[in-house]
Order: sequence, then C-alpha cells, then structure tokens
Amino acid sequence: MAQLDISSVTKTYAGGVTAVRGANFTIADGEFIVLVGPSGCGKSTILRMIAGLETITGGEVRIDGTRVNEHEPGERDIAMVFQNYALYPHMSVYDNMAYGLKNQGMKKPEIAARIAEAARTLRLEDYLDRKPGQLSGGQRQRVAMGRAIVREPKVFLFDEPLSNLDAKLRTHMRSELKELHLRLGATFIFVTHDQVEAMSLADRIVIMSEGKVEQVGTPMELYHQPASLFVAEFIGSPPMNAAALDTRLGAMMANVVGAAPAGAATLGLRPETLRPVPPEGAALSGRVVMAEALGAETVLHVELPPGGAKNRLILRVNGDPTLIEGAETGIACDPAQACWFDASGVRLTGPTLAKAG
Repeated sequence: MAQLDISSVTKTYAGGVTAVRGANFTIADGEFIVLVGPSGCGKSTILRMIAGLETITGGEVRIDGTRVNEHEPGERDIAMVFQNYALYPHMSVYDNMAYGLKNQGMKKPEIAARIAEAARTLRLEDYLDRKPGQLSGGQRQRVAMGRAIVREPKVFLFDEPLSNLDAKLRTHMRSELKELHLRLGATFIFVTHDQVEAMSLADRIVIMSEGKVEQVGTPMELYHQPASLFVAEFIGSPPMNAAALDTRLGAMMANVVGAAPAGAATLGLRPETLRPVPPEGAALSGRVVMAEALGAETVLHVELPPGGAKNRLILRVNGDPTLIEGAETGIACDPAQACWFDASGVRLTGPTLAKAG
C-alpha cells in the first residue's frame, strides 16, 4: 500500500498539444480513487504517467514521498490492469499469473502459494489449467486482476477494465472489485468515463475536463455540492436540470425558487428535488411527454409551454407512475435545493445551494 501525491503534473505532446494541465491531488494509503470524465479529458494520461508509461512534462509524481518521475515502470512497485486484459493466449491461467513472478526469479513454491491465494480471492481455482480463449470476459478480467495481485504491489492501476463487458457483467464486476479492495486494503486508482461506475466504486472521485481537474471529493460531495456546472451536469443520472437565466426555461425554473443571488447566470435543479403537484395554481406546470417506469422509481419528462425539447424538465419520483404521457402536472421544489452558477460555470456560495447528506 502507498500514498500518492500528484503535484502540478502536466503532459504536453510534440506539436504543443497539452493533455493534462497542472493536476493536483493526493491519494491516501489504501484509498479507492476513481478518475472520471469524458473521452479525451486526460484521465488515462495521468494513469500512464503514474505507471511510468508516459513521460511527465512538468510537476511531480511521488509514491510514499519518493519522486518517481525518472523511475522506470518496473521500479515503481505498481501493477496495471488494462482494458483489453493483455493476457498471453497460448498460456494457461496459471502461467499467465506466474509469468511476471518467474521473470523476477521467484522460487516455484512461493509462486504457487501466491497464485493459490489469488485464485481463492478471485474464485479462479477451477480455471487455472484453462487458456484465456476458454474463459468468459468476466473470467479473463479476473485473471488480469490476479496477475496484478500476485505481484503484491504498492498500487493497483485500472484503465477502464470493465468497458468490454456487457451491462449485467459490468454490474457484477463492480461489486467484485469493491469487495476485492476491501479484502486487500490496497491503494486502487481506477479510470472510467462512466459516472455510475465512478459513483459506485470510489472512496473519492477526481473529475476531469479538458485536461484539468474540475473537482475532487466523495461521490456525495460531487453530487450535492458540485464546484462547477460541468460537474453538476456530468454527475447524476438522469442529469441535473440546468438552464441559463436568460432563456425561457431558466426564467420559468427561477419562478419556482425565487430571486437569484448576485452574479448568477444559470440555475440547476436535480430531478429528485422536483415533485409533481396539482397544476391548478402551480407556479410552474406542463405536460408529461414521457414516463419511464423503472421499478422503484419513475422518471418523468415534462414539457413546459410553449413546448419543445428546449423547454423540458426531468423529475425523478418514487414508485409506480401515477402520471402518464399527456397528463398535465404542476411542478414544485424546495428552493434550498437549487444550485446557482455564475457566467463562467463556477457554483456560487449561499443559502440556496444544495447540501450534502
């Protein structure tokens, strides 16, 4: 296990393209950190700089206080699990897991003991003699993780390891990864573009946009107290309802929460903070154009007059739908749950901000 310090780390490629711009954050010993953001935001580049697979243009990466910028990957005591598994197809599961240990000159009894322990942890005991081509996607991913575990590194790096799996298997593997982290107590750094994956796995999330760190915090901190409009709209499914105050939708939203604070340019409301009420006398009302019954909850898409996709709000309510397509409904909310943002997208402070908890 290890603590990592990322200090003003920058990556600029030949031709002047900057992929990472002055990233700063610390990863505590034994923490599960997830780097999340849209494609091309620089999250995988940071992971590869930690691993030593990319040179660092500026700043420092420190592992347990030791600067590792100039260290070769093999000198950093880390293990990386890739998106495509990177298994040797002609080798058995056992030999795939043993390969790195053999190259280190480890004795056979120690190799066998480590593989046996990893196989028990990952429930691979019955597959050690099989080749990767005889395994399912989830089993191959567990082999890739087992190959990392047997090395007993200080840090585990995961580069979108679940993206090749189907939806059901991804959900299952998320649970397995979380349990694995709890059993090992190791430092995990995980990269994904999937905000649901990030929210379900992370102790803390590093959310990135265009090479910059937008915010670092627990999943609930990011959800309830977003530092910027980008974070507010990226985290959450369905996403936050957000509209500029100089648009018709923004003006109608503001009508139910009251006066905007000084400097406010955009108003944001989470779908669950809105609730349907009788349309008679409501400050805001519209027509349900879609009702998504999802079992424990229903997502309502409500079109406000004069209509059109630009004048829609999303509500998330508990239970079966009592409103169907075409129904008229009023919309109410708690003004204290509103998020206000300035013209640059920075969230403003004040009593009307959403609160954690």
